[in-house]
Amino acid sequence: MLAALRSVASLLFGACILILGNSLLGILLPIRMGVEDLSPEIAGLVMSAYYFGLVGGSLWGKRIIARVGHIRAFAAFAAGASAATLLHALWYDPIPWALLRVLSGFCMAALFAAIESWLNMRSSNETRGQVLSLYVVVAYVGSSAGQFLVNYGDVRALQPFMLVALLLTVSLIPVVMTRVAGPEIGASARLSLVKLYRISPVGVVGCVVSGVITGAFYGMGAIYAQNLGYSVFEVSLFMGVTVIGGLIAQWPIGRLSDKFDRRTVMFFVLLALAAACVANYGLALRPDMPLLPILVLIGIFGGAAASVYPLAVAHACDYIEQPQMLAASSGLLLSWALGSAAGPVLGSLVMGQFSDPALFLLIAAAGLFLAIFVRYRMSRRIAKPSEEQTNFVPVSTIALAPTELDPRSDTPDGEVLPPDPDRGRGATARA
Repeated sequence: MLAALRSVASLLFGACILILGNSLLGILLPIRMGVEDLSPEIAGLVMSAYYFGLVGGSLWGKRIIARVGHIRAFAAFAAGASAATLLHALWYDPIPWALLRVLSGFCMAALFAAIESWLNMRSSNETRGQVLSLYVVVAYVGSSAGQFLVNYGDVRALQPFMLVALLLTVSLIPVVMTRVAGPEIGASARLSLVKLYRISPVGVVGCVVSGVITGAFYGMGAIYAQNLGYSVFEVSLFMGVTVIGGLIAQWPIGRLSDKFDRRTVMFFVLLALAAACVANYGLALRPDMPLLPILVLIGIFGGAAASVYPLAVAHACDYIEQPQMLAASSGLLLSWALGSAAGPVLGSLVMGQFSDPALFLLIAAAGLFLAIFVRYRMSRRIAKPSEEQTNFVPVSTIALAPTELDPRSDTPDGEVLPPDPDRGRGATARA
């Protein structure tokens, strides 16, 4: 572990600073919109714009990196993200903010792709799993710390935006100063979502619903807490505990999923998520409710919500052939991003039409829908024996999913083969 850490320490440090700044901006904007009394529907559209940018960056970011070179592309995207942050501070208007969020999402997706490929080059087949675990921890630590940085300065002032831009710019230093040249990035393999669904319905639907859940909460959660009357510090605590819960839960839940049918584990995780959401809804309706019980429930929710995506990916990997693993992981990530783009919009509509606490009823409904679908699929396909399952790998959508680092994508000779040539030809679905 120490040897793996030494080989990628500078890259992980740069990634941590990058995530720190991006996380701060992600909580700063909804709080600012809440202070300005912007309607939840408009705020949801602004927050969903970031995820549309992520979709575009995940589709085309690597092509740009391959065309202009790794280091220059990284510097350009970091500069673009910093400039977008400073433009937020120049004037307050939802339409420009939405466009800037698209730009930010595109740049961040490309930056994470660059770091991912660099970490992959620095890792051997033996250390790739350790590097991935370190990357996940860095992502959660940076994201949770970024929630609390919102307490630095008035959200109406320039200082918080300047701090975000500073962090995004400083993240360049440890990355571009690395002594190893940037890796070559080839074209990303693709696997159609239709074929991917035929291979693993639970995998695709699970990733989409996971995106809806996380997008709805992280897009609208700060506005929800603010509208309940919480101070800025309490809002940051509310959001930060959710991230910390996600970090704590992944490994024990992952161990359980390696020993039992992953769908059974996912089913109970979803029930826990729905129960925590319904309880949170009930507490939010009570006046003067102490913050501690809500934080306990939101921590449980965060752990469950963060586990759905890696469980869905792990289940899909159990049925995907080795040569198609990387292409399938990219398709699952795209499924999650599409769900995340819809999450803030759906959450804002529910909050605007009913009440702010109804956000958690929406999330509970999404979790119960997926639980019902998982239970249905359990009746349609016999579970694989635990010894035939691939190992659970903790992944985080905070910094996207580092698919190239996923040790499950390693072929015996260390190379990733192209996707199956019968893509789109109606390959026979598995039972």
